[in-house]
Amino acid sequence: MIKKRMKLIFMSLAVYLILFIFIAPFLWMVLASFKTQQQILDTSNLLAITPSFSNFVNVFTQYEFMGFIGNSFLVAVASTFLGLLLGLPAAYSIAKYKQNGLGLLILVARIVPGISFLIPWFIIFSKLELIDTYTALTLSHVLVTMPFIIWVMIPFFESLPGELEESARIDGCTTTGALIRIILPISGPGIITASILAFIFSWNNFMFSLILAGENTKTLPIAIFNFLSYSEINWGGLMAASVIITLPVLIIALFMQRYIIAGMTGGAVKG
Repeated sequence: MIKKRMKLIFMSLAVYLILFIFIAPFLWMVLASFKTQQQILDTSNLLAITPSFSNFVNVFTQYEFMGFIGNSFLVAVASTFLGLLLGLPAAYSIAKYKQNGLGLLILVARIVPGISFLIPWFIIFSKLELIDTYTALTLSHVLVTMPFIIWVMIPFFESLPGELEESARIDGCTTTGALIRIILPISGPGIITASILAFIFSWNNFMFSLILAGENTKTLPIAIFNFLSYSEINWGGLMAASVIITLPVLIIALFMQRYIIAGMTGGAVKG
């Protein structure tokens, strides 16, 4: 009994320690976003603060962050939608016909460092005159969203009983019809999970936007550079901008966590 209690205490302390390690930087970022530059640079008292919203005001008035938010949202939504459009049928095909080779190829494309695609992407989109367009950013972000969607949905589709499609075929549905009318509607938790996580990956993507975006299509991660200069770093503005970038993702995670959990565990049990 004592050993069990000691083990429970130890596990609780370990969880709280890990939680603190992950949450502490975020809390410091939020706290710093309300500080002045002088207060941030004064390390003698990290908790000293005279709350001010000037950093957030400057972010939206001096740096036009509403435009960057719109660009990020448009690209993330478009790349997630296109990833779903291509990824769901691919995941179903891989799961149904055991196309392990194709699944492995898609996994390799996801594992390969994104930087290896930058030069080919840049050359292709330059030839097509698509640099600094939403089309180029959306297509490049699909390289991130689609493989992730496929690998989230493969085990989910594999867990569904094969009798569902057989019943649909008896009723006159084709394979495509069974997928659209039967399989996808009951795969809601998995699709929602894949969509949320794909959106977050696209929202936070920095590398492709750095090369393919311009003044008209600059996204939030790239806009952070506005606070970095050769002689000084605007820490207050940087922290405020970071909070703005993190806030939508945090809200999505808080309100959609039950769907994420359901979707991630949906393929854990077959049959």
